[in-house]
Amino acid sequence: MPNVDMSVTLAGMTMKNPICVASGTYGFGREYGQFYDLSEIGGICAKGLTLHRREGNPAPRIAETPMGILNSVGLQNPGVDAFIAEELPFLRQYDVKVIANISGNTPEEYGIMCEKLSEAGVDMIEVNISCPNVKAGGLAYGTRPELAAEVTQVAKAHAGKVPVMVKLSPNVTDIVSIAQSVEAEGADAVSLINTLVGMRIDIESRRPILHQNTGGLSGPAVFPVALAMVWKVANAVKIPVVGLGGVEKWQDAIEMMLAGATGVQVGTAMFYDPYAPLKIIEGMNEWLDRNGIADVGEIIGQVRPW
Repeated sequence: MPNVDMSVTLAGMTMKNPICVASGTYGFGREYGQFYDLSEIGGICAKGLTLHRREGNPAPRIAETPMGILNSVGLQNPGVDAFIAEELPFLRQYDVKVIANISGNTPEEYGIMCEKLSEAGVDMIEVNISCPNVKAGGLAYGTRPELAAEVTQVAKAHAGKVPVMVKLSPNVTDIVSIAQSVEAEGADAVSLINTLVGMRIDIESRRPILHQNTGGLSGPAVFPVALAMVWKVANAVKIPVVGLGGVEKWQDAIEMMLAGATGVQVGTAMFYDPYAPLKIIEGMNEWLDRNGIADVGEIIGQVRPW
């Protein structure tokens, strides 16, 4: 490996490299841990947690689309207490930052989870206000600045010293105003984008392919949308930005960082290549070395707009 400093500091949390795996695409790392040492990646955004166990939505809840997938999984998870008891000790065996992702039906639920996770000692809490495939809660918070601000305020009040990163929805008129509203309430970072709302129909049965009718679109198809939003938000807030949405190759991660992202999350790509995060880290390292850049942090926000 070239001698490049790949470490980045995100809201006081230093990662050995800027690459994280995105929530909902990596479970709690156990399956991917059979392929490689989880310590090789910068951070793991664990599967989205709710206060109580959730079974998720009925199948079919995955549909392939050109250059992407639609999902309406619906936050299937064991609940925050089971995560703390069973999954966190597993993740703690590795030299990797553990980012807990949470979704709540009420601001109070977010507060309770933040308290539990803070006491358990996660490295960061990612607050999901934008999950578009749950009928109650989530979506509403991410679509209005005042609701996003309220959840952020509650999360910050209960997270103790653990940094809070708010995950933003692209399904809004103005993502910048949402980002600024959560920054004003003390968010330590923002991550974006979550999935775009999408739909497919089986023309023979005339039914939507997903049982929930619509779902969240992710994968390479959404990358240009994500990149534009990351660029706009990074230019409008002072807190760090983490970019995600369709990142598949090392070139995509470089683009995200040039647009202003301090960290980059990889998600859907791992469904067809479990090694995607490692290939991205290696490719970035080599590109930086070829370009005579000794520290990955030097490229953050260095895009040169016309």
